[in-house]
Amino acid sequence: MYALNCWYVAAWERDIDADTLFAIRIADEPVVIYRRQDGALVALENRCRHRFAPLSLGCREGDDLRCMYHGFRFAPSGRCVEIPGETEIPELARVKAYPVVARHSWVWVWIGDPAQADPALIPPAVGLDDSRWVLRHGQLDYEAPYQLINDNLLDFSHLSFVHRSSFGAGMNFAYQRPRVTRLPRGVRVERWSVPRNVNVSLRISGAAEDNEVYSSYDFLVPGILLMFSGVYPRGTQQRLGDATPRMADAVSSNFTSQAVTPMTAETSRYLFSWGPNAGPEAGTQADAMYQVMLMAFGEDKAIIEAQHRTMRAGPHPAPLPTSADRAVLLFQRLMRTMSPGGAEAREA
Repeated sequence: MYALNCWYVAAWERDIDADTLFAIRIADEPVVIYRRQDGALVALENRCRHRFAPLSLGCREGDDLRCMYHGFRFAPSGRCVEIPGETEIPELARVKAYPVVARHSWVWVWIGDPAQADPALIPPAVGLDDSRWVLRHGQLDYEAPYQLINDNLLDFSHLSFVHRSSFGAGMNFAYQRPRVTRLPRGVRVERWSVPRNVNVSLRISGAAEDNEVYSSYDFLVPGILLMFSGVYPRGTQQRLGDATPRMADAVSSNFTSQAVTPMTAETSRYLFSWGPNAGPEAGTQADAMYQVMLMAFGEDKAIIEAQHRTMRAGPHPAPLPTSADRAVLLFQRLMRTMSPGGAEAREA
C-alpha cells in the first residue's frame, strides 16, 4: 500500500531538459515527465489510452505528446486532441495528468487526488543552488521495497555496524537512544554526540575531540529525510539542556536532503545530496564527504537488498521491535493512516 496524497520526488530537476521524455514508475503508476515550450513541467500517465504503448517512447509536438505507435496526440491536460483518421475524439480518450512542481532542485509529483495537491505540503528540502551549503548529489536504484529504506533511515542504530568502514560511527549510535518527536506529517530525531564517537564525515567538516555534535532530522511523508548536523563547543549540550542549539552558533555544519520513492512493490529510487556549510575549504570538504557518502549508501543498499531477498524467500515471523524502533513505528503508523483504507481515506 502507498500513501497517495503526498508529493513524491521523481527526479533531479536538472535531469529533465527541453528534449527529455523522462519515464518513471511512482507507487506503481507509470509516469512520463517533460517540459512545455515555456519550460513548465508536465507529468502524464505513461501509457497511451489506445493500446498502452509508453508515451515516453513518443515525441513532443509543441506542448503536446504524440504516441509513436498509432499516433494519438495528447495535450498537457491529458486530453487526446488527435486520433489519425478520426473526426471525433471520445471523452475516454485521455490519460491521467498529475500535478508536478519543481522545487529544491527536485521534481515532485502528486499521485493522489489532484484536488488535494497543495504545494505547501512539499517538504522544505535544501536545493543544490542554496548558497548556504556546498552540496554534492546522486541517486541509487534499489531492488527492495521503499518501506525497508525508510526503516533504515529512521533507525540510526545500524550506523555502529553497517557503516564501520565508511562513516566510522562509534558504538554510541547502537547504545544511546535519540529523542524522537511526532510531527504532523512525520517524526523528528535528535541526538548529541562527541566527534570521536561520531563519524569520519563530521571530522572532515571540522569537528575536533573538544567539540560536541548535534544532529537533527525530520523524516517526512512519504520518505523525505532533511538533516542538519552542527559542531558546537564542548559544554553546549549541558548549557542548553533540552533546548535546540542555533544553527548560527555552530563551529561548522552540514546538511543532507534525501528522498525515497517507491517505483514498484519491490523497487525503489533513492535520491540524495549532502555537503558542508559554505566556506573557503567547503569544496574540498564536500568532495571528501561525497566519497564517504557513496561508500556508506552502498553499504546500506547491500544490507537492505539482502534483507529483502531473505524476506522474499519464504514465510517469516513479524519483525521483533526494540526501543530503537520508536521512530520507525511512529512513521509506519502515520503512513498506514495515509494509505487507501486508512484514517485519511475514511475521513474523505
